[in-house]
Amino acid sequence: MLEIRWHSRAGQGAVTGAKGLGDVVARTGKYVQAFAFYGSAKRGAAMTAYNRIDDEYIFNHQKFMHPDYVLVIDPALTYTADITANEKESTKYIITTHLSKEELIESQPKLKGRDVHVVDCMQISLDTIGRAIPNTPMLGALMKVSGMFDLDYFQNAMKSVLSKFPQKIIDANMAAIERAYNSVK
Repeated sequence: MLEIRWHSRAGQGAVTGAKGLGDVVARTGKYVQAFAFYGSAKRGAAMTAYNRIDDEYIFNHQKFMHPDYVLVIDPALTYTADITANEKESTKYIITTHLSKEELIESQPKLKGRDVHVVDCMQISLDTIGRAIPNTPMLGALMKVSGMFDLDYFQNAMKSVLSKFPQKIIDANMAAIERAYNSVK
């Protein structure tokens, strides 16, 4: 089973991103879960969202997991949340930050020796979508790091997921996904 944990602040789109990923994965015939955990859901409060993906029915409905991927949408959470909790040796981290990977690890030593990838999803979302909602750029970075889907397939599937929005918003999200896919280090 593939497990993904998202660290975000309420209002940054982690729940929507987890559900969007779930929609894309479900189209392939796999079983998927997308859910969130947040206390008093005030905009800006720290929260986590989760995905589970498997070829077989998923009976586990607990938030506890040993994630294969940890996606950190809000860079401040790298310092204030325990993003390495319950990690595996093989856990990969994708963190939105303007810092280089080396600068990030130097500023947060608990990431030393871990498989860390960086991309500035916040700036990408501002540049492409016009708002600081970095969930779709994070999905683009996840596609690159994980190899889960190739970029064209994922973008086409996401267009369908986003079909309720005006074309301008869909196009902006596709640009954000592609830019993050090509920018993640």
